Amino acid sequence: VQLQASGGGLVQVGGSRRLSCAASGGTFINYTVAWFRQAPGKERDFVSAVKYGVGTTYYDDFVKGRFTISRDNDKKTVYLQMNSLQPEDTAVYYCAAASFLHDDDYSTERYYTFWGQGTLVTVSS
Repeated sequence: VQLQASGGGLVQVGGSRRLSCAASGGTFINYTVAWFRQAPGKERDFVSAVKYGVGTTYYDDFVKGRFTISRDNDKKTVYLQMNSLQPEDTAVYYCAAASFLHDDDYSTERYYTFWGQGTLVTVSS
């Protein structure tokens, strides 16, 4: 599976941005797809994931209520709608995929097999 992340850019505090992760190859519906982010000088952290098949969603507490993840299996694309953006949300956002990922593992980076190239989101005050 190849992943292409897009949608990053400069946004003002309180603004919104939608990221896309387009997949090619593989059976997309079989993959849990997640977003991770890496802020300057920090480790990469889990943001959100959408499960294979039924599409159960998961969120890190810091983004819960502000971000919404969704998937369109026909378009083989996962979206991350980000609202009420804060300067702390500034980071490179990566999408990642893993097939038939166990529910307990959705936030663990090492279980994701495929990674996109990252897209930079900068929240300016």
